[in-house]
Amino acid sequence: MKLRESHLADFVSLLFPDLCVACGESLMVNEHLLCTDCRFNLPYTNFHLQPDNIVAQQFWGKLKLEGAYTLFYFSKGGKVQNLMHRFKYNGMKEIGNLLGNIAGAQLAKNEIFKSVDYIIPVPLHKKRLRQRGYNQSACFAEGLAQQLNAAVEEHNLVRPTATETQTHKSRFERFENMQEVFMVLNQTKLKNKHVLLVDDVITTGSTLEACGAQLLKIEGLKLSVATIAYAE
Repeated sequence: MKLRESHLADFVSLLFPDLCVACGESLMVNEHLLCTDCRFNLPYTNFHLQPDNIVAQQFWGKLKLEGAYTLFYFSKGGKVQNLMHRFKYNGMKEIGNLLGNIAGAQLAKNEIFKSVDYIIPVPLHKKRLRQRGYNQSACFAEGLAQQLNAAVEEHNLVRPTATETQTHKSRFERFENMQEVFMVLNQTKLKNKHVLLVDDVITTGSTLEACGAQLLKIEGLKLSVATIAYAE
């Protein structure tokens, strides 16, 4: 029976092969979501080796950060855009967990990020959460937590106010759009803790800046940020 089921699975995979979420090529046996070529050759930033990287510089004079990191460079029409689209809009939330594991393995080699106590995903407004079915940043956070031995604190930082889409706004308009959007429900739990704030893609940094400003009001809190991709 098991042999017959194995043959049936092989036949189905031949007709409907699993495809790499980045390049779209058929996956080989033992490959999961990403093909081997993409897993090794996607545009990694290696920012875990560069304390003063361009993401960190983006927050100079705005947020006091312990560390700043992003996994990939994002370019329009590139492989990272392909996988991010499937992750956010095709219901493939397992992509977030995989990328979190990859990013977490890098960050676990960095003394700054090894001291993280809590990982907090940038929250979605409840209306957007219902539409999408999951928070992509929370999926990424779960993968990170597995590697960093930290706890995911998903429901403490909340977004009670819905905002307009940020897509076509300037940096100043994005900053204005995000003011007073977020709030922390239980500040005591985060007192004197190192918090890693995570999002999917960073462009102007206005969302992370607004979240970070609320978190840094908490006594003794140390803040770091991490994202999947950086769009120049």
